Amino acid sequence: MARTRLAAFLIGMASSFSVVAGQLRPMPRRVAFPVDLFALGIASKIRTDCNSTASAASDFGRIMEAAPEAVLHPATPADIAALIRFSTSSPVPFPVSPRGQGHSVRGQSLAPGGVVVDMRTLGRGHHRINVSADYVDAGGEQLWVDVLRATLKHGLAPRAWTDHLQLTVGGTLSNAGIGGQAFRHGPQIANVHELDVVTGTGEMVTCSRDKRKDLFFAALGGLGQFGIITRARIALESAPKQVRWVRLAYSDVVAFTRDQELLISKHASEAGFDYVEGQVQLNRTLTEGPKSTPFFSEADINRLAGLASETGSGAIYFIEAAMYYDETTAPSVNQKLKMVLAQLSFVPGFVFTKDVTYFQFLDRVRVEEVVLRSAGVWDVPHPWLNLFVPRSRILDFDACVLKDILGGDNPVGLILMYPMNTAKWTSQMTAVKPPTVEDVFYMVGLLRSALSADELEHLQRENQSVLAFCDKEGIECKHYLPHYTSQDGWRRHFGAKWSNIAQLKNKYDPHMIMSRGQRIFPLPTVPAASMATT
Repeated sequence: MARTRLAAFLIGMASSFSVVAGQLRPMPRRVAFPVDLFALGIASKIRTDCNSTASAASDFGRIMEAAPEAVLHPATPADIAALIRFSTSSPVPFPVSPRGQGHSVRGQSLAPGGVVVDMRTLGRGHHRINVSADYVDAGGEQLWVDVLRATLKHGLAPRAWTDHLQLTVGGTLSNAGIGGQAFRHGPQIANVHELDVVTGTGEMVTCSRDKRKDLFFAALGGLGQFGIITRARIALESAPKQVRWVRLAYSDVVAFTRDQELLISKHASEAGFDYVEGQVQLNRTLTEGPKSTPFFSEADINRLAGLASETGSGAIYFIEAAMYYDETTAPSVNQKLKMVLAQLSFVPGFVFTKDVTYFQFLDRVRVEEVVLRSAGVWDVPHPWLNLFVPRSRILDFDACVLKDILGGDNPVGLILMYPMNTAKWTSQMTAVKPPTVEDVFYMVGLLRSALSADELEHLQRENQSVLAFCDKEGIECKHYLPHYTSQDGWRRHFGAKWSNIAQLKNKYDPHMIMSRGQRIFPLPTVPAASMATT
């Protein structure tokens, strides 16, 4: 009877996600799990108590909730393979989703009615970061900050980073992994030599550009649809010691975007900054927001607010950039920075700089997290919206979205806006970019937090207005960290790649059990005979 009840639940599972506007509520356990699972060798590593399942029922977004039936604490990748093989051999295969830091924002790491794999336990009790001369082998469960610590001991570091290092290797590689180094090195997935993947059939596969390359490129940026990344071989470069951290203020979006694009162009990037991003501060954020930040002093904030008032600009824009150096290049860093700044059109006098260690710069978001946690605004809903916007439409987006739809806002959070070079994103990647022939596209991240149920509803309405505007005006945006509620939405998202993705899904996860929280593929039809199995 256990499997009969499980089958009935799984058939209706597509509607089991709970959209939460306010405090999350633990969902009740609805079905008994297949008792055969506890006869496996991994039985001692499976938890079904309410505390375990409740802890895996939500994610960083704190918007969607779906309780798993159990949580697996694997000691080895073979434990994960055993779980997946059991699911696929069951009359009604159940969902399996890996969970690292649970940093998805729309339920992508959830496994309603299935099993969440707590990836963090893979790294307990033994070291799973091994550094070589030009690469590092890191377990999929490892935090990027720990990869950084391990490689720095050898004077080395990965080339591409996300802004937040308290994320797992497997988690960011399943999406793409973007940050201020992407203009030069591409996303993190472009800097991987080899993977170990446990597929949706329970097969343990080592893959690369030369070996099982279809799985290699499918898993990188594949949103967990084809298997679980348990190891990645990541390219390394010599690590700098210090960073000149720079922010340049603009009141004019045209000058801001022109200078950003100059800085990421081949000629300028070779001799200029090693990291380039951008932020947008709406006027109310400057006048009513925090009086200081980990980067800006209270005096800096006051000057910036005065600039916004004097110029009448709806927002102040910042180029955030970094110039790496060490003992040998330190004497020339001032002159190098001066030469780069001479090419730019920021507001005179609005140059802000700090010298920090390389580690401090890369782990800078951790400092901001501590501040937000102490203020009680970290564990709140995060209705984030990340879009890749074509270069030719970024000024339209700024005028109609940032200065109109969002113009009166004072959000908790930040707005990112920076360009990337299209050539660094290859057609082999599962991750998608805007379908244009332009050589640059922009990352725009509305990374806002909701401090109340009403605010969450308001921010989600604004997100919908942003998307409706893009659709109406024909702005061919692509979502990063995508979320769609229908397969038609996913088909449009992947575009020409959809057919290949569907074929790979049938090959590597024919039972459609992997990362069902993404809701990309419908549940397979359950035969009546299977439903009758006891």
